[in-house]
Amino acid sequence: MINETGSVLPLTNLIEFSYPLGYSHWAVYDDDGHVIHFAVAVCGDLLLGETKIRRVPVGEVNVPHGAHALVSNNRHAFTPSAPEDMRLRRDALLNQSLPYNLFTLNCEHFATFIRYGKAVCNQVMPSLEKTNDYHLRYAQKN
Repeated sequence: MINETGSVLPLTNLIEFSYPLGYSHWAVYDDDGHVIHFAVAVCGDLLLGETKIRRVPVGEVNVPHGAHALVSNNRHAFTPSAPEDMRLRRDALLNQSLPYNLFTLNCEHFATFIRYGKAVCNQVMPSLEKTNDYHLRYAQKN
């Protein structure tokens, strides 16, 4: 879907790769069918803690089978920064290696920082709440 419309998307749209399991990977559209995103280390294990901000064609973003890519500019209650400010943030971080942290520095934090100048993540806390609810129900049964 994104590959087909990529040539007409404006710079700095947020691209959400929605996984079948409920999580999403986030990237920022960056002209000519490319995105910039937190790229997983060569070994493929995000939990090892090192990621690199990369610019790649949309079709080369490594996501699980069944993931859907969509433009998601309305999931955060902020006004987008001026395009020149987004470009400055993008240029400052491109090709930088950063330590991944699920709670403070993940792909959604990165994408929202580029677009809004604020690093936020809406998916971690709801997921933790669901996990906590599951543990509470499990504990009550035992």
